[in-house]
Amino acid sequence: MTFSKSTLYLVASAAFFVTGTLAQAETIKVGVIATFSGPNAIWGKQFREAIDVYVAQHGDEVGGHKIQFIYKDVGGPNADASKAAAQELLVRDGVKYLAGFDFTPNAVAVAPLTKQAKVPAVIFNAATSSINKQSDFFLRTSFTLTQLAQPAAEWAAKNGSKKVVTAVSDYNPGIDAETAFSASFEKDGGAVLEKIRMPLQTNDFAPFMQRIKSSGADTVFTFLPVGPATFAFTKAYNENGLKAAGVSFLGGGETDETTLDALGDQAIGLVTAYHYSDVHDSALNKSFVAKLQELHPGSRANMASIGAYDGAELIYRMIKAAGSDGTKAIEAAKGMEWESPRGPVKMDPVSRTVVQNVYLRRVEKGADGKLVNREFATVPNVPDLGFNP
Repeated sequence: MTFSKSTLYLVASAAFFVTGTLAQAETIKVGVIATFSGPNAIWGKQFREAIDVYVAQHGDEVGGHKIQFIYKDVGGPNADASKAAAQELLVRDGVKYLAGFDFTPNAVAVAPLTKQAKVPAVIFNAATSSINKQSDFFLRTSFTLTQLAQPAAEWAAKNGSKKVVTAVSDYNPGIDAETAFSASFEKDGGAVLEKIRMPLQTNDFAPFMQRIKSSGADTVFTFLPVGPATFAFTKAYNENGLKAAGVSFLGGGETDETTLDALGDQAIGLVTAYHYSDVHDSALNKSFVAKLQELHPGSRANMASIGAYDGAELIYRMIKAAGSDGTKAIEAAKGMEWESPRGPVKMDPVSRTVVQNVYLRRVEKGADGKLVNREFATVPNVPDLGFNP
């Protein structure tokens, strides 16, 4: 059987086209490192469910590439486990993007690997400002503590607080919150009577409540990582009579949506400064919350959810712009802006943390009887105020 030269050319051209198309349409793997077991497993659950929502709304292909998420459990704050998970994802699974990172030590541990492999790592939560200085390949779609604490301090000073005690978990994000709040509050004429740093693993807050109650403060400003500790702290605030004694509560994630109903009516009236509420009044947020309920009935969106949802948005945008080229992806991400279920966000090209609105929220009972964090004031377009390049 013989072929003409033109026939052979067409066959060769077709083969080249098919090969080129397959190469272009590679599957790009994204490794998500988070806590899926133990007392802090809520982080991994919220991350995974939010990614499920994003993929359901936007599909699993972008820029000609199929996207595959691979999840690795590190069991909590564990730098060694995080580094090992990242190495496995990069070497064995061939991921081109990393994501997740609920705790600061877990993010910092992978910094050298991201630089060596030139792989972008999108932080869904870890909130210490200095993290992004560890690697040019870090991007953050969550928040930093200074980003929340300074607006909280400014609001407190303008709304009657004169004497404050700060009570934070004794690790980097807590110290960031303490430092930023204290500096801003004192600058506005307030007095910080005491700075209490509480062990990260404790759930017994009664002794600290007594110190706050006897300090003469009119307000306690607090930060603890979302989870069992925030629930226990907020519960202790009420059970130890601080509210009755006239000590106002000002926090961040302590009235987290996933534990809010369990706190009960004693949480009504508590004020927090945060970047998201699941009752944020926008069509996009309503669509996000509705799809979450459809896919995972009974689940409730919170700050971890929005960090992961916007993290997926950023990863899709980088893949569309640069495919699997990590260096080009980072450059493309700088300055990107989009509308999020939380409101407008923009990737700061210097800090590589999103610029976003910070909302003052007050716990109220919603129309359906459930407790909600109702936004009542907005501080627009707040950058990472703690990032010093």
